[in-house]
Amino acid sequence: MPGNSKRKGAIKRTAKGNPTAGSGGRVRRGLEGRGPTPRAEDRPNHKVYKMKTATERREAAKPKRKKNEEAEWVAGRNSVLELLRAGVPATKLYVAEGTERDDRIREIFRLAADLHISLLEISRIELDKLTGGAVHQGIAARLNAYEYADPMDMIKAAHALEQDPLLVVLDGVTDPRNLGAIIRSAAGFGAHGVIIPERRAARMTAAAWKTSAGAAVRVPVAQVTNLTRQIKALKEEGVMVIGLAADGEVSLPDLDLADGPLAVVIGSEGKGLSRLVAENCDVLVSIPMASTLESLNAGVAASIALYSIDQKRI
Repeated sequence: MPGNSKRKGAIKRTAKGNPTAGSGGRVRRGLEGRGPTPRAEDRPNHKVYKMKTATERREAAKPKRKKNEEAEWVAGRNSVLELLRAGVPATKLYVAEGTERDDRIREIFRLAADLHISLLEISRIELDKLTGGAVHQGIAARLNAYEYADPMDMIKAAHALEQDPLLVVLDGVTDPRNLGAIIRSAAGFGAHGVIIPERRAARMTAAAWKTSAGAAVRVPVAQVTNLTRQIKALKEEGVMVIGLAADGEVSLPDLDLADGPLAVVIGSEGKGLSRLVAENCDVLVSIPMASTLESLNAGVAASIALYSIDQKRI
C-alpha cells in the first residue's frame, strides 16, 4: 500500500525524525498573521533604520533658520570688488582654481587682506554649486545672515545716551537700495534705529549694505512680524509716531513734536502708507513742494524729514 512501503528512501525523514510528506497544515498555520516583510528602514535592528534615525537626530539638533536668514552670495569680479570697497562685512572669499589674476582680482585680494577676510581656493565646479550657477568669473563672496536688532533695545540705547529716541519705521519699502539710503540718512541725522516689516519689504542684503556706505554697521535694523502692532508698542513706550503722507494735515516745517521721543513712518515707493499704519500714526505730516510732483522717492523723503527733525532738536 502507498505509504507503507519498506523501500529505502520511500519516506524522507528530517534530522528530528519528522516526516516532510504531509505537514498537516503546520507550515500554513505558522505563516498566519505575519503579513508582508517590513521595509529595511522600518525594522529597528536593521542598519538602514539606524542610519535613518541617526540622520533625523542630527537634523533635529541643528538650529532652525528662517528662509530670509540664509547666508547671501555675491558673485562676479565687479560685484565683489564694489562690495569690499563699500566695507560690507563679507565672511569669506572663494576663488576658483586657475582664475586669471587681473587688476580687479589683485585689488580684491588686497582689500580682503586689509579687512581680514579669509580666502579659499576651490574647484570651479564647487564654486558653481555654491553660487547656484551664477556667472561668478572665478570669484564670489559669502555674507552671513544679518542679525536683526530688537526695537525696544533701540529705545533703551537712546535712553542710555540720555537722548530722546528717534526711530525710522518703513512701511513696505521694497527696494534694498532705498533701504540702504535711509539707513545712511538715519546715521547722518542721529536716528537710533530703523524698523522694517518681515514680509513684502526689503531686507538687509548686499545691495542695502553697499548703498548704506558702511552706515549699517552703526545703525541697528530691526525686523518685526506686524508693523501695526509694533507702532502701538512704541506709543505705549511714550514715542510719538508721525507718518509721512502727501495729504498730511501738518506741514513738516510746522511740526512742533520733533524734540521728544519720535518715530517717523515712511511708506512704500508707490502706494505710500498702508491704511492700518496711517490710522495708527499720531499725526500725518506732509513735505511741502513747489511743483505739482505727487510724491518723493522714499529715500529722499526720509532724508528731508530727518534733516528737518534734526534741525529742530539742535
